[in-house]
Amino acid sequence: MMKKKSIPASKPLLILFLCQIISALDVPLDSKLLEELSQPPTITHQSPKDYIVDPRENIVIQCEAKGKPPPSFSWTRNGTHFDIDKDAQVTMKPNSGTLVINIMNGGKAEAYEGVYQCTARNERGAAISNNIVIRPSRSPLWTKEKLEPHQVREGDSLVLHCRPPVGLPPPIIFWMDNAFQRLPQSERVSQGLNGDLYFSNVQPEDTREDYICYARFNHTQTIQQKQPISVKVFSMDSLNDTIAANLSDTDIYGAKPVTERQPVLLTPTGSTSTKVELRGNVLLLECIAAGLPTPVIRWIKEGGELPANRTFFENFKKTLKIIDVSEADSGNYKCIARNTLGSVHHVISVTVKAAPYWITAPRNLVLSPGEDGTLICRANGSPKPSISWLANGVPIAIAPEDPSRKVDGDTIIFSHVQERSSAVYQCNASNEYGYLLANAFVNVLAEPPRILTPANKLYQVIADSPALLDCAYFGSPKPEIEWFKGVKGSILRGNEYVFHDNGTLEIPVAQKDSTGTYTCVARNELGKIQNEVHLEIKDPTMIIKQPEYKVVQRYGQVSFECIIKHDSTLLPTVIWLKDNGELPDDERFLVGKDNLTIMNVTDKDDGTYTCIVNTTLDSVSASAVLTVVAAPPTPAIIYARPNPPFDLELTGQLERSIELSWIPGDENNSPITHFVIEYEDGLHEPGVWHYQTEVPGTQTTVQLKLSPYVNYSFRVVAVNKIGRSQPSEPSEQYLTKSASPDENPANVQGIGSEPDNLVITWESLKGFQSNGPGLQYKVSWRQKDVDDEWTSVIVANVSKYIVSGTPTFVPYEIKVQALNDLGYAPEPSEVIGHSGEDLPMVAPGNVQVHVINSTLAKVHWDPVPLKTVRGHLQGYKVYYWKVQSLSRRSRRHVEKKILTFRGNKTFGMLPGLEPYSSYKLNVRVVNGKGEGPASPDKVFKTPEGVPSSPSYLKITNPTLDSLTLEWGSPTHPNGVLTSYILKFQPINNTHELGPLVEIRIPANESSLILKNLNYSTRYKFYFNAQTSVGSGSQITEEAVTIMDEAGILHPAVVAGKVQPLYPRIRNVTTAAAETYANISWEYEGPDHANFYVEYGVAGSKEDWKKEIVNGSRSFFVLKGLTPGTAYKVRVGAEGLSGFRSSEDVFETGPAMASRQVDIATQGWFIGLMCAVALLILILLIVCFIRRNKGGKYPVKEKEDAHADPEIQPMKEDDGTFGEYSDAEDHKPLKKGSRTPSDRTVKKEDSDDSLVDYGEGVNGQFNEDGSFIGQYSGKKEKEPAEGNESSEAPSPVNAMNSFV
Repeated sequence: MMKKKSIPASKPLLILFLCQIISALDVPLDSKLLEELSQPPTITHQSPKDYIVDPRENIVIQCEAKGKPPPSFSWTRNGTHFDIDKDAQVTMKPNSGTLVINIMNGGKAEAYEGVYQCTARNERGAAISNNIVIRPSRSPLWTKEKLEPHQVREGDSLVLHCRPPVGLPPPIIFWMDNAFQRLPQSERVSQGLNGDLYFSNVQPEDTREDYICYARFNHTQTIQQKQPISVKVFSMDSLNDTIAANLSDTDIYGAKPVTERQPVLLTPTGSTSTKVELRGNVLLLECIAAGLPTPVIRWIKEGGELPANRTFFENFKKTLKIIDVSEADSGNYKCIARNTLGSVHHVISVTVKAAPYWITAPRNLVLSPGEDGTLICRANGSPKPSISWLANGVPIAIAPEDPSRKVDGDTIIFSHVQERSSAVYQCNASNEYGYLLANAFVNVLAEPPRILTPANKLYQVIADSPALLDCAYFGSPKPEIEWFKGVKGSILRGNEYVFHDNGTLEIPVAQKDSTGTYTCVARNELGKIQNEVHLEIKDPTMIIKQPEYKVVQRYGQVSFECIIKHDSTLLPTVIWLKDNGELPDDERFLVGKDNLTIMNVTDKDDGTYTCIVNTTLDSVSASAVLTVVAAPPTPAIIYARPNPPFDLELTGQLERSIELSWIPGDENNSPITHFVIEYEDGLHEPGVWHYQTEVPGTQTTVQLKLSPYVNYSFRVVAVNKIGRSQPSEPSEQYLTKSASPDENPANVQGIGSEPDNLVITWESLKGFQSNGPGLQYKVSWRQKDVDDEWTSVIVANVSKYIVSGTPTFVPYEIKVQALNDLGYAPEPSEVIGHSGEDLPMVAPGNVQVHVINSTLAKVHWDPVPLKTVRGHLQGYKVYYWKVQSLSRRSRRHVEKKILTFRGNKTFGMLPGLEPYSSYKLNVRVVNGKGEGPASPDKVFKTPEGVPSSPSYLKITNPTLDSLTLEWGSPTHPNGVLTSYILKFQPINNTHELGPLVEIRIPANESSLILKNLNYSTRYKFYFNAQTSVGSGSQITEEAVTIMDEAGILHPAVVAGKVQPLYPRIRNVTTAAAETYANISWEYEGPDHANFYVEYGVAGSKEDWKKEIVNGSRSFFVLKGLTPGTAYKVRVGAEGLSGFRSSEDVFETGPAMASRQVDIATQGWFIGLMCAVALLILILLIVCFIRRNKGGKYPVKEKEDAHADPEIQPMKEDDGTFGEYSDAEDHKPLKKGSRTPSDRTVKKEDSDDSLVDYGEGVNGQFNEDGSFIGQYSGKKEKEPAEGNESSEAPSPVNAMNSFV
C-alpha cells in the first residue's frame, strides 16, 4: 500500500486554517513557471507609513509590484486621484509605480505634504499600498530669550532648563561647554529625558558661565545652540568671609554651614503619575531627586518582578528602560530615592496599549475552478481592532458581487470558484493607535500538469541509504502523481516506498536491485505528462583495516594503517589529521597510499591521528592514539575485554538461511569463550538489534536461519571472562525474499457492541511477521449450530471488523487468517464469539419476602428463562426502599437501596432494615447490556424493635427535697412506646452509690417531679423507653438538691439547672472503619463548652492534629484516615486550660477486608465465653460476701460505679436479629478502647451464610443505594442518641460489658 506523508487535520479548532492549506495550490518558486502563469498584482516594496523627508532633496515615494501581466500604477493624494501628468515636478519611474517629486529644481516640499496611496492593477485584480504620510522635516531656531545668571548656595538643588524648539522629528539633546566638550555627568548631575540638566546638590566646582544646551536634528544634519547659562555657587566659607568684612569684631556673625537634606523628587512631581506606552516600544521611566548626600535611586514593580533580560538601568539608575513591552508589563512601578536622612518615592502607573498586530495575516490563494478556499484575517491589539475588507481596493460592500464569495467577519469563504473570481483582497485592521493593511490575492488557474524536475536526471546513492527521487510538478487542478520502474513496469506500491506530497519518491533502504530508470507521471483533468530519472546504487566506502593504538619509544618510528574498500566507480581521497587539525608541515610525516608513517618520533607527536576517506557520495573515518614514552614499558600482563571482531562476510545466501563469517579481534590475554550474533531488521525496525544465536569461541562461521521479507544486518560480539567486547561493524545488508505468512493473528475475539452486530477483534501481526508486502487479514464467520456457509471479508491496516445485521446474542464461529501478496497463512483455528446483547425481556416472577426479624428479611424469586435474558446472565438486582415508619405515619425522601446477587441465584438477604416500618421491593435480571424490567413491587413490614434512647433528659427546679425531670421521646421509637423507666440512686462524697429506685412512667408523659429527696444530695438518674419488645438504650444525668441554709444555692446550680460538680470528659469511644472513625464521649461540666478532637498515628512523635467540633455535639467523625493504621485520640474542651480526656487507641480496618466468619459458631469462642461466665459468677459471689460484711469497693470499682447501675442481660426471647460486626471485630481489643456498658448483645436467629447478603466485603451502601460491602450491622448514628457508642457490638464487646 502507498504511504503518504501529509499534514494531520485532527484538531477542530484548525478546520478553517487547514481548509485554506488543503484547498490552495502551492506554486513552486520556479522562475520559468512564474513567468508563464497569470498572477494578480502583489506589492513588493513601498515607502514607510510615516515618511519624513529632507525638504532640500527630491522626494521619492516607493511603490513596486509584480504580476502577470505586469501591473499598471496609479496614485491617490489625500483620498482623491493624483494626476501626475498635470504636475511637471512629478514623474513616475518606468515599469514601476515609484514617484519622484523634483524639489531641487524649484519645487517646495511643503506643497507636497499629504497622504499618498499607490494602486497596482492588472486584469486579475488590484493591490494597494499603505497610506504613506509625507511630511518634510523641520529644524527651527531657538527663540530669543534673556537668561539670568543662577546664583545658588552650596548644597542646594538646581535645574537648568533646555526647552528646545519643536522639530520634526524631535531633536537629540546634549549639554556642552564653549570648547564643545560634553559636560561630565554623575549620580549628582545628570540630563533628564526632557533635556533639562538636573543638580541633586550643587558644589563650588559647578560654578561656570558656559552651560550650553544643543539640539541636533538628524534629518537635516543641523545643530541648534541655546545661549550659554551662567551658574554661580556660593560656598559657606566665602559667605562667612564676606559677612565678617562688613561687621565689627563684637558682632556675632556667620552663615549657616551646609546642611544635609533628605531626598525630594525633582521629576516627576507629586506621589503618583501615569504613563501609556504601546506594545513593542521601549518604556522609559525617570526619577531624579534632590538631596544631600546625593540620593540613590532604586526601582521596583509593585506586585511583581521587573522582566528579566528586558530591563536596563540608565542615567545612573535614574531611568528605568524596558524594551519590547507587552500588556503583561502594565502595572505600578515605584522609584525610591534614599540617602542617609530618609527616602521619598513616586509610583508611576503604566498602561500598555497595542496598535494592531497580526495573529493570522491573509495568505495568497491559488485555486482550481470549482475548488473552495478561505482568506483569514485575524489581528489583536488594545483596544481590540476592527476588521474591514476591500476587494481590488474598493470596500467589499460596494465592490462587484461575486456569488462564490461570502464574508464572515474576519474570514472570506470561497465556494466553487471560477476564473472570474480572481481578485486581490485587502484586510484592514485598525484601532486608535494605528492600522494594518494586507493584500492577498485569489488566483483561479486552469493549467495542465507540468513537471519541473529536469528530464533524465541521474541520482547516485550509497547502498542501504535512503534514495529521494524528485518529481517537482505543478498543475491546476492539482495533479495526481504515480511512479513506475522501467519502461513497462507496473505502478510502484508497498511498504518499501514512501510517496511524498511534493511528488518525491523515497526508497528508505536502497539496494543494488533498486538501480534502474524510474518514471514519474502527473495527470489532471486537463492533461498528462511524464518524466524519467535514473538511479544508481553504489557500494559504501569502508575502512577494512583501521589505525590502531600505538605506544612508541622516543626517536622511534611508527606507522598507522588505513586500508579501504570502495565502489569501483567512485574516486576516494584519503586525508590524515592530527588532533582534528592538519598534519604538521614536517618531512618526518610520510603519507602513503594506505598508511601514515612518522619518522624520528618526538614528544610533541603525541595525539590522536584520524584517517578520513571521502567520495562524492559518502565519508568514513577512523582514529587511533599515539603515545610517546621515554623507554619501553615494563612488560606486564594486562587482562581486558576482547577487541571487537571485524571483516564480517555473508556467503551462501538462500531464501531461509545464510552463512556469516568473521575475523576475531585481539583476545587481550583472556581467551574468547563464545561469540554472540545479533541482527537488525532495517526494513521494519531500523536501529534495533536483536539476539540471534551464539557459538563457541573457537568458531568463526555460523549458518543462520532467516525469515522472509527482512532486510538483515548482522554484527558479532566477542565474550571472555572479563566481559563483552564492543559490537563489530555491521555486515552488509541482505534482504530476504517475500513469502506467505507463517502465522495468524492471536487473541481473536467476537463480542457484540450492539444487539444487531458482532465485533471481531484480533492482534495485528508485526512487520517482522508479515513475511512480505501487502499484509491483509481474511475475516470469516458463521452462526454456530446452524448449517450456514462461512462469510468472509479481506481487510488491511485494521484489527477490528464489525458484522452488522446479526440476531441478538447468538454464538458464532470466527477465524482470522493472515495473507500478503504471496499467499495465505496456514488455516487458522476457530474461536467462539457472541453477537451483541440486548436488555432482558421479562422480570423475575413469584417474588416472596420472609421477614426474619425487625432488621432482616429474606427474599425469594423464580429464575427467568435463559432465552429471555438475551445475553450473559450476570445475576439479579433487588431494589428495596422504605415507604414509611408505622409508628410516625410520616413519609420521607425515598432512598432506594440495591443488592446484587451474582449468577443464577434465586434468593438473598436484605440487611439494615428499620424496625416497625413498611418497605417495598422489586427484582430485576441483569446481563452485560443492563437490567431487565422490574417485577411488581412487593410490600412487606418489619416488626417492632427496641427504641433508641430518649432524645434528651433535663433536670430543673432543684429544691430542698425535689427535682423536676423533663425528657424528649426517642428519635427512633421503632414501635409503639409502652412506658418510660426511670432509675435513680444517691451518691455520697466518696462516690459510693446508694439504693436504686425504679419508677415506671406512662408513655404519654414528658415530665416528672420527684419529691421526698434528701437535701444537698447528689443523685444519678438512668432513663430509657420501652416498647412491647423490650427496653431501649438509656441516658444518664446527675443533679443535686439544694442546701437548707438561708436558701443559698449550691455553686453547681446555675439558673435553676443542676450542673456537675466538676468538668470532665469520659467514656471516649471509637468505632473505626477503613478510612474514617466515629468518636463519641460523655461530658460533665458547664454548658456551652466548645469541644475539639485531637488525633495522631500511635507511637509517632508528630504533633497532634486538631479538629474543631461544630456546636456542643458529643460525637465527631474523623475522615481521611489510612487503612490498617493504629491511631491515638483524645477529646478536649476549649476555654478549659489543659482539660482533656485520657487517650484512646484504635485501628482502622484493612484496605481489603476479608469475608467474615460467624465467630459465635467457633468452638474456641464458646469455650472462652463459658470460662468468662464462670469467672464473673465467682466475682459476683465475692462482691456479695464483701458487701454483707461491710467492706468497701476498691477505688477502681468506685470509679466504675458512675457507669450503668446494672448490666442488661443478653436477650434470649426478644426475637431480634444479632448485628454483624465489621472486619475489626476479629481483631483483639486495642489498648484503651471501650464499649459503653449499656449496649446489649442480641441473639442471632438466622444461620444463613453471609454470602446471602450480596456481593462485596463491607457493609456499606454507596450513594445510589447499592450494597457494596459485607453486612456490618451498624446502626445509623443519630445526634440525639446521647452517649450511645456507634461501635458495632460483638461477642468480645459483650464480654467487655460484663467486666
